[in-house]
Amino acid sequence: MTTTTLAVLVPLLPFLGAAAGLLLGRTAPGFVRPLAVLPTLAAFVLAVLVAARQGGGRAVDSATEFTPTGSVPIELALHIDGFAALVAVLVGLVALCVQIYSTGYLRDDPRYPSYAALVSLFTSAMLLVVYSGDLIVLLVGWEVMGICSYFLVGHYWETPEARAASNKAFLVTKLGDVPFLIGLFALGTDAGSFRITKILGTVAGGGLHHPTLIALLLLAGVAGKSAQFPLHTWLPDAMAGPTPVSALIHAATMVAAGIYFIARLLPVFQASSAAMVVLAVMAAVTMAGSGFAALAQDDIKRVLAYSTIGQLGYMTGALAVGERGAAVFHLLSHGAFKALLFLAAGVIIHAAGTNSLAAMSRMKDLRARVPDAYWTMTVALLALAAIPPFAGFFSKESVLGAAEHVATGHTEHAPGAAGWIVLLVGLFTALLTASYATRLWLLAFRGHGAEAPDHGKQPLAMNAVLWVLAVPSLAFGLAYGVLPDWFDSRDLTPTLITSVLGTGLALVGGLVTYGAWRHTTALAGRIPLGAVAAHPEADAGLVEAEAIASHEPAYGEVAYAHDPADPGRLLLGPLHRHAAVGFHLDAVYDALFVRPVRAGASLVRFLDREVVETYVRGAGALPRLLGAAVRRAQTGNVQTYVSALLAGTVVLAVAALLVATGA
Repeated sequence: MTTTTLAVLVPLLPFLGAAAGLLLGRTAPGFVRPLAVLPTLAAFVLAVLVAARQGGGRAVDSATEFTPTGSVPIELALHIDGFAALVAVLVGLVALCVQIYSTGYLRDDPRYPSYAALVSLFTSAMLLVVYSGDLIVLLVGWEVMGICSYFLVGHYWETPEARAASNKAFLVTKLGDVPFLIGLFALGTDAGSFRITKILGTVAGGGLHHPTLIALLLLAGVAGKSAQFPLHTWLPDAMAGPTPVSALIHAATMVAAGIYFIARLLPVFQASSAAMVVLAVMAAVTMAGSGFAALAQDDIKRVLAYSTIGQLGYMTGALAVGERGAAVFHLLSHGAFKALLFLAAGVIIHAAGTNSLAAMSRMKDLRARVPDAYWTMTVALLALAAIPPFAGFFSKESVLGAAEHVATGHTEHAPGAAGWIVLLVGLFTALLTASYATRLWLLAFRGHGAEAPDHGKQPLAMNAVLWVLAVPSLAFGLAYGVLPDWFDSRDLTPTLITSVLGTGLALVGGLVTYGAWRHTTALAGRIPLGAVAAHPEADAGLVEAEAIASHEPAYGEVAYAHDPADPGRLLLGPLHRHAAVGFHLDAVYDALFVRPVRAGASLVRFLDREVVETYVRGAGALPRLLGAAVRRAQTGNVQTYVSALLAGTVVLAVAALLVATGA
């Protein structure tokens, strides 16, 4: 079987599994789990075979014209280089782990058949994006992922949070997809083709007429799909969906699609220095802002969501300095440890018995309750904090090293300003990342919240998947020596300066957070136990970090809805209440866009009801009035008719006389 045939089967098998699952979900429920797991397993195995055959060598290209268009052709094309081959393996691995994990996590869910089918369809769409060599075919997978995310995020549609989150995710990503679609058409028009290879050839020959405009239009879609500032606000709210869905979206599909898209078409963005600087600024704001926000969240899944936004910011930063190898390297390592983090969080939630207990302030010393999640999540958090020798260290350092090369003028892949922006903010974000990772570990596994009821042991399928993902989270970074053969032969070896600075800042962030936790824990012991119970309705925002630092007695007298031993409140100080709500971006967007649109809709409704409908009603009323007048004249009395005729004759005669006299 040829490599092309194998590659076609990779996205096709999950699609067929999804179709069969939807058809047989009600009539043959016993087939649902095999149809969820086996096609995904087969796709993963075939993706590994495709990667082995491609071997990091020459790209596999194949195409056939889909339909004659009369202008720019649309082709069913494959373009499998080293990037595509390895990303497809990641997608297959994470999707397989999610499907296996879900058989235990959602074993009692009545809507599991539709859920499993949608996960398979989601996987198929992402694999189509990865392997596609034509941008229109890629767009199909891109949009199918959007609708799948809508249904999966809203899986618990009975709750208003899930309904609102699914609507928000769909609308925000579609807001970015409109300019994205325009950018694709403009790019295809300039290049005369939607084939990726032909577009890259046009760029190399200087054939793009509007590179800056095209790049910025495409960036809007990437910002929405990959949750980058300013279209990132949907991702934290998407945590209302099942936890395995969060793992899939954050690790291997949806948000990874935007990064992968830029990596594939990076020369298009490099054709515009302005676009590269915009990309760098977008990455910097995303990294720093998400780091502060993650440090202020109480829900464990929202911490991980903001963490994903920040790590995607690192990938965007790598692309902004023209190093797509570092970006995809971090995408691969992040996919492993972020999937592990979410699935471990799912074990914690499952042990508590309810999704509402994802609040870390309510967790109490869970180490003994969930030992598998404890050890594997520790590995994943060390990888997230980029502590050597875990995977995140090597991939993050490849990003910082690339930024250093651009900033110091050792390479001209991007403007020097972009290099400095990514380097400085990336180092600062390393400190923030280690800080919120340490805080999460302390509050989740050494917290002082209420003891949740024990809901028994977790299914084997859930715990086994954690250990599978722990292996690449620990060891994948060591592959930096062989990955250059797959990634344009770019060196991914960590540089000494950024390694020392990045690791040093990460250690500082972790130690400072631990010290703050010890300090707040000591203070929390002096808070009267009745303080919280006396005022359960009070908001945690009433307690300021200054009160903690100053040891004011008033601190123990107010209601405190969250863990008083939260170091994030002390570290952020007055910034905490703003960071906890994402720096009020939702409120800003509501004021700038939502309210004006609603006001405009109300105005249109008023004009339609009071003006347009008035004319319509008038057009119908006038004939009715005329008809009523005529009907009154038709009395059936001959004398009345003769009298009216004589009166009319007299009137006409008088009028004629007046006209004649005036003449």
